[in-house]
Amino acid sequence: MYPLTIGILLLLLLVAALHDVRTRRIPNVLVLTGVIAGLSFNSLLPKGMGGLGAFASLAGVAAGLLLLLPLYLFRAMGAGDVKLMSMIGAFLGVAEVMHVFIYVLLAGGLLAMGTIWARRKPQAIPVKLRKMRVAGTLPIGPVSRPEGLEDSASAPAKTVTLPYGVAIALGTAWYLVAVPLL
Repeated sequence: MYPLTIGILLLLLLVAALHDVRTRRIPNVLVLTGVIAGLSFNSLLPKGMGGLGAFASLAGVAAGLLLLLPLYLFRAMGAGDVKLMSMIGAFLGVAEVMHVFIYVLLAGGLLAMGTIWARRKPQAIPVKLRKMRVAGTLPIGPVSRPEGLEDSASAPAKTVTLPYGVAIALGTAWYLVAVPLL
């Protein structure tokens, strides 16, 4: 991949992560600009300079979208995060965005654990897992509702949201640095 292309991708991801931290939103105009830039670079650059071609870049957009779409549908992630991953696909193509996805999940897990520890509530992890298991979103076998576990419909939501744009940016940067070293 062309160093300028990587630099532009990382700059777009940095802006998205900073905006996500401040507002918990990733602007559509930023993502659209990134998709157009990724498609343009891959369409105009020759293969020898890292260009993938227009079709491969569009396929990367679709792959990035499909990778995070299930998490959006289960309300575990915002639409901006899904669109941000599709922007990465525009730059990297299908195979690379699938590899980046693994790094993004790892970065997201580390970010979540760090947030829990920073808030000094590590005891929340088993409670959250138990609630997920009871709700049927963590399939670990048959369960019954334990005493003292409030009904999720009547209890106020006390969910801590993470700016997942940060995990997407860090995971992508981690991949782009780690892979050439391997």
